[in-house]
Amino acid sequence: MTVREIPMIIDGQPVQSKSQEWREVVNPATQEVVARVPFCTPEEVDQAVASAKEAFKTWRKTSLGKRMRIMLKFQALVRDNVSELAALITEEHGKTLPDAEGEVGRGLEVIEHACSITSLQLGELAENAGSEIDVYTMHQPLGVGAGITAFNFPIMLPCFMFPLAIATGNTFILKPSEQDPSSTMRLVELAHEAGIPAGVLNVVHGGPDVANQICDHTDIKALSFIGSTHVGTHIYRRASDAGKRVQSMMGAKNHCVVMPDANRSQAINNLLGSAFGAAGQRCMANSVVVLVGDAREWLEDIVEGARNMKVGPGTQRDADLGPLVSPAAKERVERLIGVGEKEGARLMIDGRGCEVEGYPKGNFVGPTLFADVTADMTIYREEVFGPVLCVVNVETLDDAIAFVNANPNGNGTSIFTNSGWVARRYESDIDVGQVGINVPIPVPVAYFSFTGSRASKLGDMGPNGKQAIAFWTQTKTVTARWFEPENVSSGINSTISLG
Repeated sequence: MTVREIPMIIDGQPVQSKSQEWREVVNPATQEVVARVPFCTPEEVDQAVASAKEAFKTWRKTSLGKRMRIMLKFQALVRDNVSELAALITEEHGKTLPDAEGEVGRGLEVIEHACSITSLQLGELAENAGSEIDVYTMHQPLGVGAGITAFNFPIMLPCFMFPLAIATGNTFILKPSEQDPSSTMRLVELAHEAGIPAGVLNVVHGGPDVANQICDHTDIKALSFIGSTHVGTHIYRRASDAGKRVQSMMGAKNHCVVMPDANRSQAINNLLGSAFGAAGQRCMANSVVVLVGDAREWLEDIVEGARNMKVGPGTQRDADLGPLVSPAAKERVERLIGVGEKEGARLMIDGRGCEVEGYPKGNFVGPTLFADVTADMTIYREEVFGPVLCVVNVETLDDAIAFVNANPNGNGTSIFTNSGWVARRYESDIDVGQVGINVPIPVPVAYFSFTGSRASKLGDMGPNGKQAIAFWTQTKTVTARWFEPENVSSGINSTISLG
């Protein structure tokens, strides 16, 4: 098999890095090396930023209509290439093909939203705000923007960043995850096929050194990050200290509250899918189930449903979950399962030592379920980022709300109930930025903003929706008054032309 050499994209062209440091990209189901990605040199990052800075001079003046037409063509190209993009995700990330196809669909939602830029970037006007004075606003691009993405959604996360940034007139530097870059690179190729001019969208690769250079670079005006809390906190502080506008979407510990009046089969099927889909490698995974009152009697059904989930390579369409992204990720998850046992949680299903026929080297961990979990346990306090579900029992809705609110994270939460009163009470009193009612993963459609909160987010504005338009633009207010020319008699009015 030919090993792909992942290029940079600078000034609209693929460029091979001269770096001496490269990383192997490995199929997590087989450990087969499928690609090599460079850790770019400082000079190469500077070259990419310089290209973006130069392109901004003309791109910022490109009409809204032309930007819209490029985005329309981009979304059509992505839609025509869903299968190819999903296959690349599965090959390097490991998630199942249906899950990967769903990810591409989520990315498409954002691109489609960017197609509305002609109305999204409108300003406001107050005519005669004073004596023959008009006041109006313009939402203008910032300049060069940048995005740093995590490995778990190599298509969706870049789509959370560059389509709206570019549609609003900025140019962009993208640093995808070095663990699974090929699908991101194909996405960028499609963007250029759609007509994005040279220099508007550039790609560099690397680790902490490249990320720090992006944070520090004086020509980069805004930075979007999605990843772990540890890295995200560092990125936010460093880039903010450098004077940048920053949004940082970070870690989570999401809770699914189950009321005893909920539709039993629907609730169980949904919570299992949200907990174990993508092998739990989602910042929106519902990794904690809170059973309220008599719903504790559902535990055996939840355990049985988890036991029946199928583990396999991502190319196996009937598999419920694939491998973890790397041997290191598998080792960490299995270590945390051991810690959960030692701290007294009741291990109902142990996914360690999971073997899949024909894939002896795969990074597989099976569905794992702990009961009797308490808030002081490591498996509850830490984001496991694997197929591990913690089950907590409480007596009342008030207890459930208090338990969820006591957790420092605020990415998302769900409640399953047939009571409108209970649902309304929960959505009102819960201190979490995204709430699902009988919906297991409460990420809204892309024309709403991603609104994770508290320790899951740094920065005032999140990706997508109106917040993203505000993040990638600056508002300029103009106060204008025009006086009648003093030489009207000379005929000046008759010579004024809009042509």
